[in-house]
Amino acid sequence: MAERYYVAIEGPIGVGKTTLARLIHKDLQAELLLEVFEENPFLSDFYADRAKYAFQTQIFFLLSRYRQQYQVIPRVLQRLPLVSDYTFSKDQLFARLNLSGDELTVYDTLHSVLAEKIPRPDLVVYLRADLDALMERIAMRDRTYERAISRQYIADLMEAYDRFFGAYTQAPVLTLDTNNLNIVRNEQDLASALERIRSALGTGTYQRALLDTESAVPEHTLPAGEGRRRLSDLQRDAGAADGDSGLRHDLFQDFIGLQAVLGGLAGELGQVWTAQEKWLDQVGNREEAQQRALGQRATRVKSQLASSLACLLRLANDLGVSLEEAYLGQLKAQCDGTSAMDEGGA
Repeated sequence: MAERYYVAIEGPIGVGKTTLARLIHKDLQAELLLEVFEENPFLSDFYADRAKYAFQTQIFFLLSRYRQQYQVIPRVLQRLPLVSDYTFSKDQLFARLNLSGDELTVYDTLHSVLAEKIPRPDLVVYLRADLDALMERIAMRDRTYERAISRQYIADLMEAYDRFFGAYTQAPVLTLDTNNLNIVRNEQDLASALERIRSALGTGTYQRALLDTESAVPEHTLPAGEGRRRLSDLQRDAGAADGDSGLRHDLFQDFIGLQAVLGGLAGELGQVWTAQEKWLDQVGNREEAQQRALGQRATRVKSQLASSLACLLRLANDLGVSLEEAYLGQLKAQCDGTSAMDEGGA
């Protein structure tokens, strides 16, 4: 993971995004970017009458979030890592919850133009909590403009967030259940959350207990290294994480999700190939041109590869297939076939 990574914390209203961002950014030696939502003049009216003020509220948020992220993120990442308490893409989640018809069409057109100019996170930390917990936290902080928020709106928002991150492919997602997580009063809870974030970034050591399995192929065919993680460990961890998140998965939806992610990977590689041809004219060496082109999109390609693996692990869990057993079995068959050919030719 690059030293100047960008972590975005997401989740429904009241889940604790800003609190977590404030508590971890110094430990990660990162700059802090907080959403400025109080300046929206339509917000209190929106919570009182969603239908009447949804479009004005959403457009104001879209332009405000764009201005803040477009100006701040690239500048900060030139010097330091960054932790933010929101993503630009979440604006679309709220729009689809609150807008419809021509208003949504206008919004989507504007969002698609602006989104292309906003850097994507290297990791999204998705915080979840039960409806009762969210309502209690909203009441405790007692913000004037939130007093009119209905319980049904928060319930709809929770469902929208689960749908959104169930199909999210723009960056790896780490889901944290905050129902029994008190990061403010319990130092161990905060340390655990921070270590999981570090691990997801590739800078920590957090992992679940490993399985003790034997290799199905000769040891010399496997990479050396003590305590290495195996594919079976990753697949089990993916299943456990999905279970912890409470998200429901469907075989065919997960297959479509894998196709979408692979399409995103193909798009990133297409950009690499296009850039490679431009570099080739300058450097005259295809290998060097490819390395420079990859360097320009390394973070996005890495993110798409990680998302592809996550989708593949989820699909394998849906099917009850051990990817490690299947792969090692195939590798063993290839090794046996090679040995047989060698013996035949001796």
